[in-house]
Amino acid sequence: MFNLKNMSNNSEVFTMKMKQNNTLHGIFRRKKVLIGMVHLLPLPGSPLFDHNKERILKHAIHDAEAIYDGGFDGIIIENLGDIPYFPSNVPPETIAYMTLIATKIRELVDIPIGINVLRNDAISALAIADATNAQFIRVNVLSGAYITDQGIITAVAHNLLRYRKQLNSQVKIFADFRVKHAEEIVERDFVIELNELAHRSLADVIIITGTRTGAMPALNDLKLAKESIEKPVFAGSGVNEENIENILKVVDGAIIGTSIKSTTNIFSPVDKRKVIRIAELAESLQ
Repeated sequence: MFNLKNMSNNSEVFTMKMKQNNTLHGIFRRKKVLIGMVHLLPLPGSPLFDHNKERILKHAIHDAEAIYDGGFDGIIIENLGDIPYFPSNVPPETIAYMTLIATKIRELVDIPIGINVLRNDAISALAIADATNAQFIRVNVLSGAYITDQGIITAVAHNLLRYRKQLNSQVKIFADFRVKHAEEIVERDFVIELNELAHRSLADVIIITGTRTGAMPALNDLKLAKESIEKPVFAGSGVNEENIENILKVVDGAIIGTSIKSTTNIFSPVDKRKVIRIAELAESLQ
């Protein structure tokens, strides 16, 4: 029998779940979150792999420890060195080595870990995260369709969310909005598209980037995103010592890679002193 009381109770439960999904509480310890990138050197099977597996692991562990010791709140492990990227499914050796590296890093740090499998293998990222007790994944194209140097990349939300349900996984989905190194096939209304990413594709956290690696997102885009949705919003590129305070006044967190490297080479090791300086600047906003 149709029961209005039950419908009301179910609605309250649904609203409570939505509120829980709209917060970073339970993942990170601080209100304003700093996540550092562990950019992996070319992995076995990729064209630039130099046949030194030990160096890959040593480099990744160094960067993870520098990010952790420097005071950041989380880490994302990403196969940045595997150019040219597969547009979707990566080969099994990539999954195996990223799982190994994530496991080793998890043994050394007690901050949340995320996985990003470039260019857009969200299913593998979720599998790695679930197996290694990582807390979140980053997905470059969760919804929509984009022209990239890998060709046309399209939405994966329909498969990814069902796979997460199948695994009964608690791993959160951090989704890029108008991701860097990509162009929309058709330009659409900013707020409508953003709300679709958050509420129809069910992203847990929204990432706003610049147009390329190291490019800062427009502050107006960050403000508009934060004003338009209830879910957490992160700046995903171009964050550094000069702009970190202004960015964190607007959004909930920042993902930082290039500006904490020891040189301008993207594959140079993370400099812990730079991590510390950014963490100290962000501390006043907590």
